[in-house]
Formats: sequence, C-alpha cells, structure tokens
Amino acid sequence: MNLFRYGLKVTGIALFFCALFGSAQNFSDVKPSPQQTAWQDLEFGVIIHFSTNTFLDREWGDGSADPEVFNPAQFDPDQWMEAIRDSGAKYVVLVAKHHDGFCLWPTGQTDYSVKSSPWKGGKGDVVGDVARAARKYGLKFGIYLSPWDRHEPKYKDSAAYDDYYQAELSELASNYGDLVEFWLDGAGSAGHVYNFAKIVETLRTYQPNTIVFADTGLFEYGDARWVGNESGRVQYENWNVIDRHGYLRWRPVEADTPLRNGHWFWHPNDEASLKSIDELLTTYDETVGYGAQLMLGVAPDRRGLLPASDVARLEEFGQALRTRYAHNLALTHAQASSEVSAAIDGNPDTLWTAPAGSNHSSLEVSFPEPITFNRALTMEWLNAGQRIQKYSIDIWTGTAWKTIVTAQAIGHKKIDVFPPVTAGRVRLNILSSTDAAAIREFQLYNVEHSGESK
Repeated sequence: MNLFRYGLKVTGIALFFCALFGSAQNFSDVKPSPQQTAWQDLEFGVIIHFSTNTFLDREWGDGSADPEVFNPAQFDPDQWMEAIRDSGAKYVVLVAKHHDGFCLWPTGQTDYSVKSSPWKGGKGDVVGDVARAARKYGLKFGIYLSPWDRHEPKYKDSAAYDDYYQAELSELASNYGDLVEFWLDGAGSAGHVYNFAKIVETLRTYQPNTIVFADTGLFEYGDARWVGNESGRVQYENWNVIDRHGYLRWRPVEADTPLRNGHWFWHPNDEASLKSIDELLTTYDETVGYGAQLMLGVAPDRRGLLPASDVARLEEFGQALRTRYAHNLALTHAQASSEVSAAIDGNPDTLWTAPAGSNHSSLEVSFPEPITFNRALTMEWLNAGQRIQKYSIDIWTGTAWKTIVTAQAIGHKKIDVFPPVTAGRVRLNILSSTDAAAIREFQLYNVEHSGESK
C-alpha cells in the first residue's frame, strides 16, 4: 500500500471515530430517535406480573415451584386489557419469564413452562393470548424476559446459558408481532456476567424499533432508563440526556411502581395495599408531569383475572385523569396570534417556534374575561433536542408581569401546580434556551380536587 492511500485510510478511520465519539458531546446537541419520541408520546404503560408466584403467595420465586401449580381456571386477558385501556394506559409489558425461570409461553428451550402445567392441558400460551388481547384493545405490547434464571441448570455455565437465553429471546422477538418495549432487567446475577451486547443484537435482528429499557449503568444498551426507585416518582429536574464516562445519550426516564404498595405479584388478603386515587394522581403528576414515562404494575389473581377492586381502581384512575384534563382553558377561552394558536390548539402535532437563533422568548395568550387557574401543562418539541433550560409562567396584574412559577427542564411534558390565580393575560416565558424554543402545547386548568376540574 502506498503512503498516500495509507494516509487516506488512517484519516478516514480517524474521522469515523471523531464522528462517533466527538460529535454531539454537548447535552443540547443530542437528539432522540423517531422511535424514542414516539415511545415518549405513549406516556403511560402497565407491566403485568403473573406466574407460579401468583399461586404460591411469593414475590420472588427460587425456581423450585412445580409447574402443576399454574392453573388459572378463569384466565381472561381481555378483562385485564379492558381495565388497563380504561386507566388511560397506552401500552403493556408482560413479564414472560421472571427470575424463577418459569416461562409463560411454550418455549422449545425448557420444559419449565406452561406446557408442563395443567392449564389448557399444557397447550396454552399466555404470551400469545396477552399479546392478542392487548392489540384488540388498542394497546401496544412488550415483554420482560429476566436474564437471571434460578431454575435453569445452564445458568452456572455462562456460555451455555447465553445461548439458552438468546434462543428464548429469539422466540419471543420473532413470534409475537411488534414489541414496543423490551425490559432488560438484570436483577440478581449469582456471579453470572451477562452478554448484554449479544442480547441487544439478537433483539434488534427481529425487532429493530423496540425501545430497550435498562438501568442507567447499561448505558450503551438501553434506549430508556430506570428512574432509580419503585415509588413511580421523578425526584429531580428531568433531563433526557445522560452522561456516562464523558459520553452522552438520549435516555428518557421510565418510572415504575405497582398498583398495590410493595407488591408486583398478586397476594391473598391484601386489600389494604391498593393505592388510592389521590396517590395515583400524585404519582402521575410526578412522573408524566415531570416528562417521564409512568409504568404501573398490575397483577392478575389465581383465577387469571384482575381482582374487582383493581379493575375499579384502574377505571377510576382513568376517569379522574380524563376529568382533570378535560377543560383546557387556553383552548376554550384564549385569544392568541396565529403562530401562538398552534401551541394552544390541543394538538401536539402542531407547535409554536421562537425566532430562529433566540435564547430567550415568550409565548403569550389573553382572555376576553379573566380566568382562574391553578395548573399549567407544557410540552416541548424534542425532535431537535431538549433546548429549554429555564422558564417561568407569568400573569399580568394590570401594571406588570408577576411570576407564579419558575423552573427548569420542560422536556416531553411538564405539569406545574400552584395556588389559584386569576388573570386576563398569561405568558410562558422562556428565560434560557440553547436555541429557538419549540412548544407543542401550553394548556391551563382549574383543578379542584381528586381529578375534578372546571
């Protein structure tokens, strides 16, 4: 090889690595993929735990449960999905295999599955039935496949178990349609070092658009990250971009919490653990209202049904949310310029954009008569990155602007709650943005209590 061609080759390699590692290393320059923004628009999902643990009053199985215990006589995923849809959720993730290793589909990799249970004479497929029911009720479907397996003997041999897990994943990823999300939860390990790169490679072979949920520590493998607790709440200003060893990625937050305090699986005599409507509404405000995804855990009982109290609570929660956000005062009463109207029209596919290159801007609406409100909902357009660093919401007193909210980070959606105020002019004041701000929605509400609004 002559030196000129060698030099070109080296330069090309250098440019490739500069492009790979040297570009977009400012937080505001990192942009989401189309799959990520579509997933963030779903906002609210449900994760379903149902397995041998359900029949043994356990949260974590040790892999010793007899498949004979799994026999839900009234199994009805349509009942689950109707209640989940009514809650306002847009997608479900089914735990296809928990840490005990029992598989809810007739896998070809082990007999430790539904095919060894008496349910449907060993011919049943929970994963298939749940996937069909989810789509029937307009919900997107995803799976959780625990890497930790406390039953499978191959687990002691990392290479052999890696092949086993890849084969299970291939079955799930190729036989059950599009998967909206794949939970990559590595809880437990017993010394096993997982081949996460190969896991994601296998998934992407069959599901190129699936959002991979993973802990922040699995930086290079995930598309969304765990919030860091199971309270279902974001306890900080929420930025979509995270830093790991000096490299940045768009990794929006998903905050998971069970419908029943402290329990992911169903347990008998446990009615007192069911969360109240007020608890659920607060959780929503502190997840979706902080720009994160809410993942609510529900659990069918031994019959294969959601308990009546859980169904009622899910329906009540959905109704409370619909009532709370039914009367957007900005949409029904505001007067605004044609440009601003795109941000108050109730359609998140339209947007108001600040002047090109601006780092400070404001969006103002006025009303024929003063309105009273105590809640604002703002959505930032994120396709070009998260740009808004600091903002305020102000009202006109007749002589000057008065600030009622000052905060950072709008992101996908920000819900600000404050004491009731009355005003005829309101503005969203972008105090600092890295480039021209873009707002999908600016909504105002007067919420009384427990989801009621007027």
